Amino acid sequence: MGLHLYDTATRAVRPFAPRTEGEVGIYLCGATVQGAPHIGHIRAAVAVDVLRRWLERNGQRVRLVRNVTDIDDKILAKSAEAGVPWWAWAYRFEREFTWAYDAVGVLPPTYEPRATGHVTEMVELMQRLVDRGHAYPGEPGNVYFDVRSWAGYGELTHQQLEHLGSGDDETTPPPDKRDPLDFALWKAPKPGEPASAAWPTPYGRGRPGWHLECSAMAHRYLGEAFDIHAGGIDLRFPHHENEQAQSRAAGWDFAGLWFHNAWVTVGGEKMSKSLGNSLLVREVLRDASPAVLRYALGGVHYRSTLEYTPGASLVEAGAAWERITGFVSRAAEVAGAADDVAAADLSAVALPEAFVAAMDDDLNVSAALAVVHETVRAGNSALAAGGAATQEAVAVRAMLDVLGLDPLSPQWRTSGDGGRAEAALDVLVRAVLDERAEARAAKDWARADALRDRLAEAGVVVEDGADGARWSLR
Repeated sequence: MGLHLYDTATRAVRPFAPRTEGEVGIYLCGATVQGAPHIGHIRAAVAVDVLRRWLERNGQRVRLVRNVTDIDDKILAKSAEAGVPWWAWAYRFEREFTWAYDAVGVLPPTYEPRATGHVTEMVELMQRLVDRGHAYPGEPGNVYFDVRSWAGYGELTHQQLEHLGSGDDETTPPPDKRDPLDFALWKAPKPGEPASAAWPTPYGRGRPGWHLECSAMAHRYLGEAFDIHAGGIDLRFPHHENEQAQSRAAGWDFAGLWFHNAWVTVGGEKMSKSLGNSLLVREVLRDASPAVLRYALGGVHYRSTLEYTPGASLVEAGAAWERITGFVSRAAEVAGAADDVAAADLSAVALPEAFVAAMDDDLNVSAALAVVHETVRAGNSALAAGGAATQEAVAVRAMLDVLGLDPLSPQWRTSGDGGRAEAALDVLVRAVLDERAEARAAKDWARADALRDRLAEAGVVVEDGADGARWSLR
């Protein structure tokens, strides 16, 4: 395998070799399910999905762990504001993320552990750190990692202790902290938080710190040493720095290579809920097919910032996708070529050398797509000359299969619409829901119930929430 990847820890592109021949373990920091997913979240998933597909194309068996953070400050605060149980709030948005991943063709992870399902492992890790002199209890329910006890702290992000801020992003460190840099492994309940959001430990009831969760789950499913830790570049500090420190302080090797994708920006600013410039996946897919969104998010090198311009970015991606799919369809329509194009064993197709070189060069997807489009042009020229383009069409499919964009795959071929049927259904269902909302506002309960019953007869389940009605298929 000739793959080279950029390692954030060494700040260099270096050859990638798995610890165990033929097997690759990857941990991806997944969603904190406080709200609906935006396209910035999905970019990270697409980047790792391409990495996984390329590894598998090269004969590696990949074990991918993508966690779900289903307990944290924001989940508790937002669920309390909405008047629903915190665990119900978290599960609702976990389902939203799953829907979004599936919509853009991200392969399911090997394991997708929830933080709340691994409290036992977290408490064991916390106790191990206390026993080894790297953590200490504060007030009942609070346990902190002693940053100065670990000489390697700051290695991942190449920072020195004297230049660092608080490890927990606090304005005023709590009085039971020995050092402002120390970060929480366990947190005591805050006033007003539900009792169900705390677990017993030898140091009092509380809930896990974010950093502890990922170290415990990575160890549970990948062991003391694994190949790649992935996530958004914004997680490098403090999250990934803290993960590495506590895991290695526990005596584990942890991640061999750090794989970070860059931000999606809108108007030059990082996409985030706090800035109010989030583009929710469901909203984006009202105006574009999932394949086009995937093309837009995955067509730029994963380490390059993606400046997203609503409308324009998807128009450009849509035009490129239409050129590709149009060629594959035309090539398959040539007499005698349909079966050869549609039924080809893509895993056995030899990929163009330039495509392989691009992918091996730190997953240079933009260069790889240039090879795809060159092949499309050659195929179109063959068709225009009255010949067949079976070989070119199969090569295009094989290359796009690596990128998760094979136009004849079940993901994009369903109903022949590349996912447009679901988008159309969403528009129709929401029209009925809007009409139902008007009936409810007018206290016309009989009509509101009749509209809901009509949707139920069609297999559409309606859930009323604080922010309006949502629907799903039964």
